[in-house]
Amino acid sequence: MQQKFKKSYKFAIKTSLYITIFTTLLTSVFLFGFYKVNLLYLIVFFLVTYLFSFMVIQYRVERFIYKRVKKIYDDLTLLESTSITKGTITTDMQTLTEEIDRFARDKKIEIESLKVREQYRREFLGNVSHELKTPLFTVQGYILTLLDGAMDDENLREKYLERASKGIERLGYIVKDLDMITKLEVGDLSLNIEVFDIVELIKGVFEMFEMKAAKKKITLTFDRDYPNPIFVKADKERIQQVLANLIVNSIKYGQEKGTTELSVENLIKNKVIVRVTDNGEGIEKKHLSRLFERFYRVDKSGSRKEGGSGLGLSIVKHIIEAHNERIYVESDFGVGSEFSFTLEKAK
Repeated sequence: MQQKFKKSYKFAIKTSLYITIFTTLLTSVFLFGFYKVNLLYLIVFFLVTYLFSFMVIQYRVERFIYKRVKKIYDDLTLLESTSITKGTITTDMQTLTEEIDRFARDKKIEIESLKVREQYRREFLGNVSHELKTPLFTVQGYILTLLDGAMDDENLREKYLERASKGIERLGYIVKDLDMITKLEVGDLSLNIEVFDIVELIKGVFEMFEMKAAKKKITLTFDRDYPNPIFVKADKERIQQVLANLIVNSIKYGQEKGTTELSVENLIKNKVIVRVTDNGEGIEKKHLSRLFERFYRVDKSGSRKEGGSGLGLSIVKHIIEAHNERIYVESDFGVGSEFSFTLEKAK
Protein backbone atom coordinates (compact mmCIF):
# COMPACT_ATOMS: atom_id res chain seq x y z
CA MET A 1 0.00 0.00 0.00
CA GLN A 2 1.24 3.53 -0.71
CA GLN A 3 2.69 5.49 2.20
CA LYS A 4 0.49 8.60 1.76
CA PHE A 5 -3.06 9.15 0.69
CA LYS A 6 -3.63 11.82 -1.93
CA LYS A 7 -3.75 15.24 -0.29
CA SER A 8 -7.18 16.82 -0.60
CA TYR A 9 -8.75 20.01 0.76
CA LYS A 10 -12.04 19.73 -1.07
CA PHE A 11 -14.11 18.81 1.97
CA ALA A 12 -12.58 21.55 4.16
CA ILE A 13 -12.88 24.21 1.42
CA LYS A 14 -16.55 23.55 0.73
CA THR A 15 -17.55 23.13 4.38
CA SER A 16 -15.68 26.28 5.42
CA LEU A 17 -17.33 28.22 2.60
CA TYR A 18 -20.81 27.11 3.67
CA ILE A 19 -20.14 28.00 7.31
CA THR A 20 -18.62 31.38 6.40
CA ILE A 21 -21.44 32.38 4.06
CA PHE A 22 -24.07 31.44 6.62
CA THR A 23 -22.23 33.21 9.48
CA THR A 24 -21.54 36.33 7.40
CA LEU A 25 -25.14 36.61 6.23
CA LEU A 26 -26.44 36.14 9.75
CA THR A 27 -23.98 38.66 11.13
CA SER A 28 -24.63 41.21 8.38
CA VAL A 29 -28.39 41.09 9.01
CA PHE A 30 -27.84 41.65 12.71
CA LEU A 31 -25.24 44.40 12.26
CA PHE A 32 -27.07 46.27 9.50
CA GLY A 33 -30.29 46.04 11.50
CA PHE A 34 -28.86 47.74 14.55
CA TYR A 35 -25.64 49.37 13.43
CA LYS A 36 -24.33 50.90 10.29
CA VAL A 37 -21.24 48.81 9.49
CA ASN A 38 -18.77 49.44 6.67
CA LEU A 39 -18.75 46.81 3.92
CA LEU A 40 -14.99 46.48 4.33
CA TYR A 41 -15.52 45.10 7.84
CA LEU A 42 -17.83 42.43 6.48
CA ILE A 43 -15.25 41.39 3.87
CA VAL A 44 -12.56 41.15 6.54
CA PHE A 45 -14.98 39.21 8.77
CA PHE A 46 -15.75 36.86 5.85
CA LEU A 47 -12.07 36.15 5.15
CA VAL A 48 -11.12 35.66 8.80
CA THR A 49 -14.09 33.38 9.42
CA TYR A 50 -13.31 31.39 6.30
CA LEU A 51 -9.60 30.91 7.15
CA PHE A 52 -10.36 29.99 10.75
CA SER A 53 -13.08 27.50 9.71
CA PHE A 54 -10.84 25.96 7.04
CA MET A 55 -7.91 25.37 9.42
CA VAL A 56 -10.07 23.98 12.19
CA ILE A 57 -12.04 21.67 9.88
CA GLN A 58 -8.99 20.48 7.94
CA TYR A 59 -7.00 19.72 11.07
CA ARG A 60 -9.83 18.18 13.08
CA VAL A 61 -11.15 16.04 10.21
CA GLU A 62 -7.63 14.76 9.48
CA ARG A 63 -7.21 13.76 13.11
CA PHE A 64 -10.70 12.27 13.23
CA ILE A 65 -10.11 10.12 10.13
CA TYR A 66 -6.56 9.24 11.14
CA LYS A 67 -7.57 7.77 14.48
CA ARG A 68 -10.36 5.67 13.01
CA VAL A 69 -8.46 4.51 9.95
CA LYS A 70 -5.49 3.55 12.11
CA LYS A 71 -7.85 1.47 14.28
CA ILE A 72 -9.31 -0.18 11.16
CA TYR A 73 -5.85 -1.20 10.00
CA ASP A 74 -4.87 -2.34 13.50
CA ASP A 75 -8.03 -4.43 13.87
CA LEU A 76 -7.99 -5.98 10.42
CA THR A 77 -4.20 -6.27 10.32
CA LEU A 78 -4.30 -5.17 6.71
CA LEU A 79 -1.31 -2.97 7.29
CA GLU A 80 1.12 -2.53 10.17
CA SER A 81 0.27 0.53 12.24
CA THR A 82 3.88 1.71 12.00
CA SER A 83 3.59 2.24 8.27
CA ILE A 84 0.40 4.24 8.50
CA THR A 85 1.90 6.70 10.97
CA LYS A 86 4.48 7.64 8.37
CA GLY A 87 1.79 8.93 6.04
CA THR A 88 -0.74 11.75 6.33
CA ILE A 89 -4.38 10.83 6.62
CA THR A 90 -6.36 13.56 4.95
CA THR A 91 -10.00 14.18 4.08
CA ASP A 92 -9.65 12.29 0.76
CA MET A 93 -12.18 9.54 1.48
CA GLN A 94 -12.19 8.33 -2.13
CA THR A 95 -8.53 7.33 -1.94
CA LEU A 96 -9.13 5.66 1.42
CA THR A 97 -12.13 3.75 0.07
CA GLU A 98 -10.20 2.57 -3.00
CA GLU A 99 -7.34 1.32 -0.82
CA ILE A 100 -9.63 -0.59 1.52
CA ASP A 101 -11.56 -2.07 -1.43
CA ARG A 102 -8.31 -3.20 -2.98
CA PHE A 103 -7.19 -4.85 0.24
CA ALA A 104 -10.56 -6.53 0.62
CA ARG A 105 -10.32 -7.97 -2.91
CA ASP A 106 -6.76 -9.16 -2.28
CA LYS A 107 -7.82 -10.82 0.97
CA LYS A 108 -10.72 -12.55 -0.74
CA ILE A 109 -8.43 -13.90 -3.46
CA GLU A 110 -5.93 -15.00 -0.83
CA ILE A 111 -8.61 -16.83 1.18
CA GLU A 112 -9.93 -18.58 -1.93
CA SER A 113 -6.39 -19.58 -2.89
CA LEU A 114 -5.77 -20.98 0.60
CA LYS A 115 -8.99 -23.01 0.40
CA VAL A 116 -7.93 -24.52 -2.92
CA ARG A 117 -4.47 -25.32 -1.54
CA GLU A 118 -5.97 -26.89 1.57
CA GLN A 119 -8.23 -29.06 -0.54
CA TYR A 120 -5.25 -30.06 -2.71
CA ARG A 121 -3.18 -30.81 0.41
CA ARG A 122 -5.88 -33.08 1.84
CA GLU A 123 -6.24 -34.95 -1.44
CA PHE A 124 -2.47 -35.25 -1.83
CA LEU A 125 -1.94 -36.63 1.69
CA GLY A 126 -4.82 -39.04 1.17
CA ASN A 127 -3.38 -40.23 -2.12
CA VAL A 128 0.15 -40.61 -0.71
CA SER A 129 -1.10 -42.63 2.25
CA HIS A 130 -3.19 -44.87 -0.04
CA GLU A 131 -0.35 -45.43 -2.53
CA LEU A 132 2.10 -46.31 0.26
CA LYS A 133 -0.43 -48.32 2.28
CA THR A 134 -1.28 -50.76 -0.51
CA PRO A 135 2.23 -52.20 -1.14
CA LEU A 136 3.13 -51.98 2.57
CA PHE A 137 0.13 -54.07 3.60
CA THR A 138 0.82 -56.48 0.74
CA VAL A 139 4.41 -57.01 1.85
CA GLN A 140 3.36 -57.26 5.49
CA GLY A 141 0.70 -59.85 4.65
CA TYR A 142 3.11 -62.10 2.77
CA ILE A 143 5.80 -61.87 5.46
CA LEU A 144 3.34 -62.62 8.27
CA THR A 145 2.02 -65.61 6.33
CA LEU A 146 5.57 -66.92 5.95
CA LEU A 147 6.26 -66.40 9.64
CA ASP A 148 3.06 -68.25 10.54
CA GLY A 149 4.37 -71.44 8.95
CA ALA A 150 4.24 -71.02 5.18
CA MET A 151 8.03 -70.71 5.20
CA ASP A 152 8.31 -74.49 5.51
CA ASP A 153 6.70 -74.93 2.09
CA GLU A 154 9.50 -74.21 -0.39
CA ASN A 155 7.23 -73.45 -3.35
CA LEU A 156 4.95 -71.19 -1.32
CA ARG A 157 7.93 -69.47 0.26
CA GLU A 158 9.46 -68.61 -3.09
CA LYS A 159 6.13 -67.35 -4.50
CA TYR A 160 5.40 -65.14 -1.46
CA LEU A 161 8.91 -63.73 -1.39
CA GLU A 162 8.64 -62.83 -5.06
CA ARG A 163 5.33 -61.04 -4.46
CA ALA A 164 6.76 -59.23 -1.42
CA SER A 165 9.71 -58.20 -3.56
CA LYS A 166 7.34 -56.68 -6.14
CA GLY A 167 5.63 -54.73 -3.36
CA ILE A 168 8.98 -53.38 -2.16
CA GLU A 169 9.87 -52.53 -5.75
CA ARG A 170 6.68 -50.51 -6.12
CA LEU A 171 7.42 -48.66 -2.89
CA GLY A 172 10.84 -47.86 -4.29
CA TYR A 173 9.28 -46.44 -7.47
CA ILE A 174 6.95 -44.20 -5.47
CA VAL A 175 9.71 -42.84 -3.22
CA LYS A 176 12.08 -42.36 -6.16
CA ASP A 177 9.45 -40.53 -8.22
CA LEU A 178 8.44 -38.32 -5.28
CA ASP A 179 12.10 -37.44 -4.71
CA MET A 180 12.51 -36.54 -8.39
CA ILE A 181 9.40 -34.31 -8.43
CA THR A 182 10.58 -32.52 -5.28
CA LYS A 183 13.98 -31.87 -6.84
CA LEU A 184 12.40 -30.63 -10.05
CA GLU A 185 10.10 -28.27 -8.14
CA VAL A 186 12.88 -26.71 -6.07
CA GLY A 187 15.35 -26.67 -8.96
CA ASP A 188 17.84 -29.09 -7.36
CA LEU A 189 17.78 -31.54 -10.27
CA SER A 190 20.28 -30.27 -12.81
CA LEU A 191 19.70 -30.91 -16.50
CA ASN A 192 22.46 -32.19 -18.75
CA ILE A 193 21.66 -30.28 -21.94
CA GLU A 194 23.05 -31.81 -25.12
CA VAL A 195 22.27 -32.12 -28.81
CA PHE A 196 20.77 -35.43 -29.96
CA ASP A 197 18.54 -36.98 -32.61
CA ILE A 198 14.99 -37.15 -31.27
CA VAL A 199 13.95 -39.66 -33.96
CA GLU A 200 16.67 -42.07 -32.89
CA LEU A 201 15.68 -41.65 -29.25
CA ILE A 202 12.05 -42.50 -30.04
CA LYS A 203 13.14 -45.63 -31.89
CA GLY A 204 15.11 -46.67 -28.80
CA VAL A 205 12.04 -46.19 -26.57
CA PHE A 206 9.96 -48.23 -29.04
CA GLU A 207 12.43 -51.09 -28.66
CA MET A 208 12.24 -50.85 -24.87
CA PHE A 209 8.48 -51.40 -24.84
CA GLU A 210 7.80 -53.48 -27.94
CA MET A 211 7.26 -56.63 -25.87
CA LYS A 212 4.90 -54.83 -23.50
CA ALA A 213 2.96 -53.50 -26.48
CA ALA A 214 2.93 -56.94 -28.14
CA LYS A 215 1.03 -58.39 -25.15
CA LYS A 216 -1.93 -56.16 -26.07
CA LYS A 217 -1.15 -56.39 -29.81
CA ILE A 218 -0.58 -52.62 -29.89
CA THR A 219 1.53 -51.28 -32.76
CA LEU A 220 4.20 -48.68 -31.95
CA THR A 221 4.81 -46.61 -35.07
CA PHE A 222 5.75 -43.26 -36.58
CA ASP A 223 3.21 -41.19 -38.49
CA ARG A 224 5.59 -41.26 -41.49
CA ASP A 225 9.14 -42.14 -42.49
CA TYR A 226 11.88 -39.95 -41.03
CA PRO A 227 14.89 -40.54 -43.30
CA ASN A 228 16.83 -37.60 -41.84
CA PRO A 229 17.71 -37.00 -38.19
CA ILE A 230 15.99 -34.19 -36.27
CA PHE A 231 18.37 -32.71 -33.74
CA VAL A 232 17.07 -31.11 -30.57
CA LYS A 233 18.74 -29.47 -27.59
CA ALA A 234 17.65 -30.97 -24.24
CA ASP A 235 18.52 -33.46 -21.51
CA LYS A 236 18.49 -36.74 -23.43
CA GLU A 237 17.97 -38.98 -20.38
CA ARG A 238 15.05 -36.90 -19.09
CA ILE A 239 13.36 -36.66 -22.49
CA GLN A 240 13.71 -40.43 -22.79
CA GLN A 241 11.91 -40.67 -19.44
CA VAL A 242 9.14 -38.39 -20.76
CA LEU A 243 8.69 -40.50 -23.89
CA ALA A 244 8.78 -43.72 -21.85
CA ASN A 245 6.05 -42.49 -19.48
CA LEU A 246 3.79 -41.30 -22.30
CA ILE A 247 4.24 -44.47 -24.37
CA VAL A 248 3.69 -46.75 -21.35
CA ASN A 249 0.47 -44.86 -20.58
CA SER A 250 -0.72 -45.22 -24.17
CA ILE A 251 -0.08 -48.97 -23.95
CA LYS A 252 -1.62 -49.27 -20.49
CA TYR A 253 -4.88 -47.56 -21.46
CA GLY A 254 -4.85 -48.48 -25.14
CA GLN A 255 -7.30 -50.89 -26.70
CA GLU A 256 -6.42 -54.37 -27.94
CA LYS A 257 -4.89 -54.29 -31.43
CA GLY A 258 -4.62 -50.54 -31.16
CA THR A 259 -1.93 -48.10 -32.27
CA THR A 260 0.45 -45.70 -30.55
CA GLU A 261 1.74 -43.18 -33.07
CA LEU A 262 4.66 -40.78 -32.66
CA SER A 263 5.25 -37.71 -34.79
CA VAL A 264 7.82 -34.92 -34.78
CA GLU A 265 6.79 -31.66 -36.45
CA ASN A 266 8.29 -28.23 -36.92
CA LEU A 267 6.36 -25.78 -34.76
CA ILE A 268 8.19 -22.51 -35.32
CA LYS A 269 11.67 -21.64 -36.52
CA ASN A 270 13.54 -22.93 -33.45
CA LYS A 271 10.96 -25.36 -32.00
CA VAL A 272 9.66 -28.85 -32.72
CA ILE A 273 6.62 -30.53 -31.23
CA VAL A 274 6.57 -34.24 -30.39
CA ARG A 275 3.13 -35.88 -30.42
CA VAL A 276 2.17 -39.21 -28.83
CA THR A 277 -1.23 -40.27 -30.16
CA ASP A 278 -3.25 -43.39 -29.35
CA ASN A 279 -6.70 -44.74 -30.15
CA GLY A 280 -7.36 -45.99 -26.63
CA GLU A 281 -10.20 -45.32 -24.22
CA GLY A 282 -9.61 -41.54 -24.07
CA ILE A 283 -10.11 -39.17 -21.15
CA GLU A 284 -13.24 -37.26 -20.16
CA LYS A 285 -12.97 -33.46 -20.28
CA LYS A 286 -13.60 -33.09 -16.54
CA HIS A 287 -10.29 -34.87 -15.82
CA LEU A 288 -8.05 -32.97 -18.25
CA SER A 289 -7.34 -29.98 -15.99
CA ARG A 290 -6.08 -32.22 -13.16
CA LEU A 291 -4.35 -34.85 -15.23
CA PHE A 292 -0.82 -33.77 -14.30
CA GLU A 293 -1.42 -33.62 -10.54
CA ARG A 294 0.51 -36.01 -8.34
CA PHE A 295 -1.34 -39.30 -7.77
CA TYR A 296 -4.40 -38.10 -9.67
CA ARG A 297 -6.04 -41.01 -11.43
CA VAL A 298 -8.87 -40.90 -13.93
CA ASP A 299 -10.06 -44.40 -13.07
CA LYS A 300 -9.51 -44.90 -9.36
CA SER A 301 -9.90 -48.67 -9.45
CA GLY A 302 -8.80 -49.76 -12.91
CA SER A 303 -5.66 -47.66 -13.01
CA ARG A 304 -4.37 -49.14 -9.77
CA LYS A 305 -4.75 -52.61 -11.20
CA GLU A 306 -2.39 -51.52 -13.95
CA GLY A 307 0.26 -50.62 -11.34
CA GLY A 308 2.65 -47.69 -11.45
CA SER A 309 3.36 -44.98 -8.91
CA GLY A 310 0.65 -42.57 -10.10
CA LEU A 311 3.34 -39.92 -10.58
CA GLY A 312 4.27 -40.50 -14.22
CA LEU A 313 2.40 -37.59 -15.81
CA SER A 314 3.38 -35.24 -13.01
CA ILE A 315 7.04 -36.09 -13.61
CA VAL A 316 6.56 -35.58 -17.35
CA LYS A 317 5.12 -32.12 -16.78
CA HIS A 318 7.91 -31.08 -14.39
CA ILE A 319 10.66 -32.32 -16.73
CA ILE A 320 9.21 -30.44 -19.70
CA GLU A 321 8.71 -27.27 -17.66
CA ALA A 322 12.28 -27.58 -16.34
CA HIS A 323 13.33 -27.23 -20.01
CA ASN A 324 11.15 -24.07 -20.21
CA GLU A 325 8.89 -25.88 -22.67
CA ARG A 326 5.16 -26.66 -22.75
CA ILE A 327 3.16 -29.89 -22.64
CA TYR A 328 -0.38 -30.27 -24.01
CA VAL A 329 -3.11 -32.89 -23.89
CA GLU A 330 -6.14 -33.41 -26.10
CA SER A 331 -8.55 -36.27 -25.72
CA ASP A 332 -11.94 -37.51 -26.88
CA PHE A 333 -13.52 -40.02 -24.55
CA GLY A 334 -13.89 -43.35 -26.33
CA VAL A 335 -11.75 -42.19 -29.27
CA GLY A 336 -8.23 -41.65 -27.98
CA SER A 337 -5.72 -39.19 -26.58
CA GLU A 338 -2.82 -37.09 -27.78
CA PHE A 339 -0.03 -35.80 -25.55
CA SER A 340 2.42 -33.37 -27.10
CA PHE A 341 5.38 -31.32 -25.91
CA THR A 342 7.76 -28.81 -27.42
CA LEU A 343 11.56 -28.93 -27.59
CA GLU A 344 14.20 -26.53 -28.76
CA LYS A 345 15.59 -27.40 -32.16
CA ALA A 346 19.39 -27.56 -32.39
CA LYS A 347 20.93 -25.01 -34.74
